[in-house]
Amino acid sequence: MKALQISSMKQFMNHLLAAETFAPFLLEEAVISTANTFTIDGHVNREFYQNDQDTDVQSIPELRPWSELKGLCFDLIKGRRTPLFFRFVLHLKPEKAVSLLEREGCGIDLSQLKALVLNIRYDGSKAVLTTGTAFHTFVPSKEPDIVWDRAMKKFLDGKGISYEEL
Repeated sequence: MKALQISSMKQFMNHLLAAETFAPFLLEEAVISTANTFTIDGHVNREFYQNDQDTDVQSIPELRPWSELKGLCFDLIKGRRTPLFFRFVLHLKPEKAVSLLEREGCGIDLSQLKALVLNIRYDGSKAVLTTGTAFHTFVPSKEPDIVWDRAMKKFLDGKGISYEEL
């Protein structure tokens, strides 16, 4: 687990809310506090699609892609005043997470992987990104954590997003 403080908020917010930089992620949860506090649950309500003849309910992912919900988040954040607080919990898309860990040869049973997680937290003055790994059961190896930490720093560097490691 690494904590990375964003150096340029304007640049980061452009990457997060306007560009396609975070398209490889799914949204688990968003909490945005402005004049009101808004909570968005990224889990898909499969029941909504039950009576839709054209939709295979089983093929619907558990979480919504960030790219589908970032516009809503942007609308809640934009304005003359900065938000009091926001938090986004993102998961790297499962196929990308498995590919990353396979490519790096982590040597774990990948069926145990639940998610490679990125927490983004803004406290009114600064944003901190925190990496994390989630498994279905206990996994003694720290290799997936190390791989994910390294990959996230490489991702940010590759996108030109400046940060300071805490």
